[in-house]
Amino acid sequence: MGYTLDQMSKECHDAMVADSGAGGREKIRQCVEKACSDSEFVSTHFGPENTTQRQVLYEDSDFGFCILAHVYEGARESNPHDHGPSWAIYGQAEGVTVMTDWRKVQEPADGAPGKVEKVKSYDMTPGIAHYYAEGVLHSPSRAATTRLIRIEGKNMDGVKRDAYEVA
Repeated sequence: MGYTLDQMSKECHDAMVADSGAGGREKIRQCVEKACSDSEFVSTHFGPENTTQRQVLYEDSDFGFCILAHVYEGARESNPHDHGPSWAIYGQAEGVTVMTDWRKVQEPADGAPGKVEKVKSYDMTPGIAHYYAEGVLHSPSRAATTRLIRIEGKNMDGVKRDAYEVA
């Protein structure tokens, strides 16, 4: 039997009980890598019937973090962004995402987007997960269909975030 959502959510919750800071988030990142590397977990939550771009699989009642499944059909590119007041962990289940990290060079002001410049880009392949602390700017790009697990430190539905563009 493979890794299950119940096991993952319990291990993530326990990690936050032990350390709600960087140490706990690192343990959660490891749980995401474990889930993305488990063929049964991936087939259960990303089978052909799942074409949902954003599906909340679990929301922790004590800490507020969410485990999400994302399916992006075809090529897709996102603008540089952070997760506002939240941290995030992206884990690649299928396909390849080219992730770019950005550095803020100008704050957003008066309705105008902030300005960023590229720091580096790297491939996220199946089984790889990456942690982004609050305020860390990044942008995913996909040349083909991808499936990923993302953890949000809080449910980002309806949370307003600043806009950014390349300087």
